[in-house]
Order: sequence, then C-alpha cells, then structure tokens
Amino acid sequence: MKRVQRLLIGTGALALLGLLVAPMASAQVDRDTTRPNFLVVLIDDAAFMDLSAYGGEARTPHIDALAARGSLFTNYHTSPLCAPTRAMLLTGLDNHLTGVATIPEVLPPEHVGQPGYSMRLEPGVTTVASRLSQAGYRTYMAGKWHLGHGEGDLPSDHGFDRTFILDASGADNWEQRAYMPYYATADWFEDGAPARLPDDFYSSEFLVDQIMGYLEDSESSDDPFFAYLAFQAIHIPIQAPREFTEHYRALYQMGWDELRVARWERARAMGFIPDDAALGDMPGDVRPWDSLTDEERALYAESMAVNAGMLEAMDHHLGRLIDYLEANGTLENTIIILASDNGPEPNHPVGMRGFGLWMAMNGYSQDLETLGERGTYAFIGTEWALAAASPFNLFKFYASEGGLRAPFIIAGPGVSQGVRVDTPAYVTDITPTMLDFGGVAAPADQFTGRSLRAVLAGEAASAYGADDSVGMEVSGNAALYRGSWKLARNLPPWGDGTWHLYDLSLDPGETNNIAGDHPEILASLRADYESYATANGVLELPAGYDPLAQVATNTLARVHARYMWLYITAAVLALALVGIIGRIGWRIFAR
Repeated sequence: MKRVQRLLIGTGALALLGLLVAPMASAQVDRDTTRPNFLVVLIDDAAFMDLSAYGGEARTPHIDALAARGSLFTNYHTSPLCAPTRAMLLTGLDNHLTGVATIPEVLPPEHVGQPGYSMRLEPGVTTVASRLSQAGYRTYMAGKWHLGHGEGDLPSDHGFDRTFILDASGADNWEQRAYMPYYATADWFEDGAPARLPDDFYSSEFLVDQIMGYLEDSESSDDPFFAYLAFQAIHIPIQAPREFTEHYRALYQMGWDELRVARWERARAMGFIPDDAALGDMPGDVRPWDSLTDEERALYAESMAVNAGMLEAMDHHLGRLIDYLEANGTLENTIIILASDNGPEPNHPVGMRGFGLWMAMNGYSQDLETLGERGTYAFIGTEWALAAASPFNLFKFYASEGGLRAPFIIAGPGVSQGVRVDTPAYVTDITPTMLDFGGVAAPADQFTGRSLRAVLAGEAASAYGADDSVGMEVSGNAALYRGSWKLARNLPPWGDGTWHLYDLSLDPGETNNIAGDHPEILASLRADYESYATANGVLELPAGYDPLAQVATNTLARVHARYMWLYITAAVLALALVGIIGRIGWRIFAR
C-alpha cells in the first residue's frame, strides 16, 4: 500500500472566551463510554442531487449504503465557498470567527489583514482535531486543506498527527501541477514538510491510500481515531479514469435544459420538495442547449460524463476504505460523516482571456476522446451547474439554496438507520456533534453550531427551534434562516444585491421573492442579520466590488510578483543596451 482572535468581538465575546482555554476543557473525557472513531468525508463542489442516494445520475453505491444504514439530511446548509466551509466544519464556528471569512482569490485589498480575514486559522481558534487529540484520539488528514500556507498554518500545526495535504483551492488530479494561473505550483505537504506526488498518482485513490496507511501504521493502538478525508472530486479540473466515465457518455446528451427539469421532477418524487414547488426559469443570459453547435454539445456532454465518472471513482475508492475498516473490525464503531463543501462550480475558465495560452503552456488540452484523463482539462460550466443545482437556485459562491444546500449523510453507532432528516442542520454542527459522541467536554456556548446527537438518535426532531436564527455570509453574499423563512442577498452578476425573502417550505427553489408581501417579517430578519453580522465581525465590501474582477486582479498581482525577477532582469538588460548604443552613437558623433 502507498504510504500513504480573533474570537473576542461583539456581543459574543464572553461566550467565546472559553475557546482560549479549550485545550484544558477538551481533555475531560468520559472514559466509561466506548468512544467511537470518526471518519469525515468531504466532497468538493457536489450538488444536492449529484449522488445516487439523492437521486443523482452518478453511481455511488458505497455512499448509498451509508445512507441506508444511517441518516440522510435534506435541509443541511454549508457556506457557499470551500475554505470558509472547511474552517466552519473543523471548528464549529462561523467562518468570520475562524479567520477564513472568504477565500484569498476573491479578497479585496480593503479586507487584507483585517480580523477574521487573515485567510488562515487565527490565534485562539481550536480545531476538532486538537480537541480530540488532547482527549486521546489519533488524528489523520489527507486531501485539500486551503486554510493557511505559512509557518504554523498547516494541519500538522492544528492537532493532526499525520497528514498529506494540498494547500490550494484545487490542483490537477493526475500529477503535481497547478490548475489556474493564480498558483505557480501545486504545493503538497506531508506532516508539514513539502512533498512530491508519486508517478502513478490519482487523487481519490491516493488520498484513500494515505488514510488507510496511517490507520494501518497505528493498528496496534487502542485509542480511537479521527480521520478527515477531503477529496478533490469534483473540483475543477474534473478528471477521472476512462472506466468510470465512459458509461455516462450517452446520458448527458439530453442537455442541461432537460437535466434541470429531470432533477426537479425527481426531487418532487422523492419528497425533497413539495409536489407543487415551482422550478424557476433558466436565467435569460445563459445558452439554451439547442443553440450550441454539434461540437460544443459533444464537448459539454462529455464534460458532464467526466463529472459523474469522477464522483463514481471517488465512491469506488471510498468503498475500499470502508471495506478496510470492516475487515479490521473498526467499522462497527466508526461514525462516518459525509458532506459536500458547497454547491456546484459554475466557472468557465477556458472562456477567460489568456486562459487558453496558460493551458497550452502547462500541457493541458480539451481533447474530446481523452477528456478527463491525464493532461486534459474539463469543467461543467455555468449552464450545467444551474442544472446540477436543480431543484434549487444558482450555485457555488452564492447564498442561494443551490449554493448552500448540500448532501449530508451520517452513519454509525448511535445513529438511526435508514432515516431521512428534514429538519435544519448546518456545517458548524459537525464539530460539536463529534465532541458530543466522543465524550469530550466542551461547553455549547463555545460554538456557533449545535450537536445533532439527539436528532441522530431519534430523541429530538431538530436541534433548532422555530425562532432560532442562523446567519451566513461570504464576500457579500448572505443568508439568514429562521424556521421556514429565508432572507437572502446575492451580489451581481447572478444576484441584484438586494434583500429577498422566501418561504422555503413552499418555495425551496427561491422563485418568488415575497419581501414586499411581508414587510414585518423582512424587517425582523434584517434585524437578526445585522445582529449576526455585528457579533461575527462581518465587513462591508468596498463600493463596486466585483468578485470576478477581483479574482483577475489578484491573479495578475501574483503573476507579476512571480515574474518580478524577469522584469528586473529585462529592465537591466534594456538599460545596458541603451548605454551601449549611446556610447557607440557618441563615438560616431565625436568623429
């Protein structure tokens, strides 16, 4: 086998003080209870209905089996972006309290270095790995980190015993190279030191092998384990071995318009949404499938096939890990938590100016016959993302249900089997839930989220009451939930920047803004959001902020910094050449 803070702000200051002494509190463990192992599996950019357990087209039998012997959630919400979600998952705190309010790629200069916007886990923030480690757990991680790059910022500095991680928003799945111009390289680290990938690397296989290797190396230990497996699937670039993609080739030739309707109909049939819930129209500025050329339709259909194949490949390798746990007798005492970090990815990188040249310089192609295999670059794009997010609205980056509502499954000891949970749950609930199951003492007021243990045991219908408000904000896109009400603001280009009001029990697809019909409810939710923003240190965005323009600006700044030595060398050579020409000219003139 391969060998594998800012917390003290606003009205929540006193309540959060306990985090600074959390290591002492978290060491208090109920030793009389058999403590479960934990395996947290995070999928990257999977839509609510991507997995077959949720009615998706991708074949994910091992995840289906988890759902069958556990609890499947239909009203689980994350943040709309990867790094904030990961910070919330690992700490139980709102993203602004962790230091990872957004992602560095879209950070405006006005927010650089501000409390909560350092783009790293800030001093005083304690991860679930640290808490569990101090309570006697073995702690392991493999996969995407994206929570800080500098000294003291890697997972080995935050409670993990063994790690093999990618410190970037994404990377190639077949070899060690960057996936966008923002990054010069794909930086992987093993136990905090720079690492090289093997020649036979494929991300899903390799990451599972790493976790299995760490567990195998410590099999003689009687201590329970916490393993965090953060897949690259299905982040751009989507890539998978041919054997996992080829049986989807004909499926997606239906196009995105038909898939969007099909998933909406499936969601109604499965009871995820009311039978009379509307599906909104496709936005007017996206392309109908029939408007594409034959060549474009072939490429997009194949891209979606690769997307499904990458999910199937991920599930296949996750199945190897589950089989390993079963073979060594630890599966029965392992709680497996599986989720996606946000909704589907809408970006169309190849359409960006200069990206084609960057692809050519970095050895990427979009060859139709080998799409998804080594050296190719695939993505689903805006229209497929809209279809994948169905029956919900919009996608990743946005505080719409398509960006925030994600698959979430928990299975293991103490978890009701074959149950569907329709009551609210949030990414910040994962850490307090694990600590509760693990018998680790940590006062509830140290967390933004709540333990779901009673819900999972069938002892409570919900961890949240009808009057509880839960806020969320990333880069200006914001939401607040209270009961079935949702307050949402989405910025351009896909939002209008104003506050909308929805009753999700009737309109989960966010097709009808009823803010004008319920001014008192709108005002009440707005007041709750302002309290949330103040307590968590949410900063207002600068006037005219455009996330796409900011990505371009930040990328250009990094590229210029990367090649500054070349610019200086060229300038020196140019000056020297001018001097030589000047001297020659002066001699000629002097004669």
